[in-house]
Amino acid sequence: MTAQERVERAANALKVFPLPSAVLFPHTVIPLHIFEPRYRAMVRDALATDRVIALAQLEEGWEGRYEGRPPMQSMMCAGVIAWEEEVEDGRFNILLQGISRIRMVSELSGDKAYREVRAQVLPDAPYQGPEEERLRQAVFELAGRVPPTFAESLLPVAARATGGMLADVVASAIVPEADRRQALLAELDVKRRLDAVLDDVGELIARLQPVRPSGPLN
Repeated sequence: MTAQERVERAANALKVFPLPSAVLFPHTVIPLHIFEPRYRAMVRDALATDRVIALAQLEEGWEGRYEGRPPMQSMMCAGVIAWEEEVEDGRFNILLQGISRIRMVSELSGDKAYREVRAQVLPDAPYQGPEEERLRQAVFELAGRVPPTFAESLLPVAARATGGMLADVVASAIVPEADRRQALLAELDVKRRLDAVLDDVGELIARLQPVRPSGPLN
């Protein structure tokens, strides 16, 4: 069974981890430290079944209500636990591999301490267009203005990725603000998403000076 099929099978009762500080994109990986009892239970249940968890943002005004069930934004990213480590006191370190955008249809009520939703799975449609090459060229220009270690990790992925995946991997690498990341996650039109990420790369290039060579020049 593929990871996409796992997400589709889990969509009628999808485990959700609301985390206001983080937005996961498909085709990317996020490290998470799970320490709250309800989410430790969620991870244990996921590991015992399909390994699928969705990462969600909360609606504005959640502050002070996180211990309860504040409203969640409907657009989320479902992922598969790619690696896990159980540490002291039943806490977990996990790597969550983003698989697909999903839209919450309804939240389920049940006896579990953690939250579950019924969701619509929203995989990207195939796309080819000039926006892909424009974004790649912008990433290559950006590579000359960032530390080599960062460029070396981003360039191979950007060179291979296409369509919505290209927009997502670049956005995940360069956009730090949770609100902006959520807006890009919610953009289902691949062309518009590529254009939006290109704007973000352009703004970053404009703020950075080219990196000066550190070694001797030949």
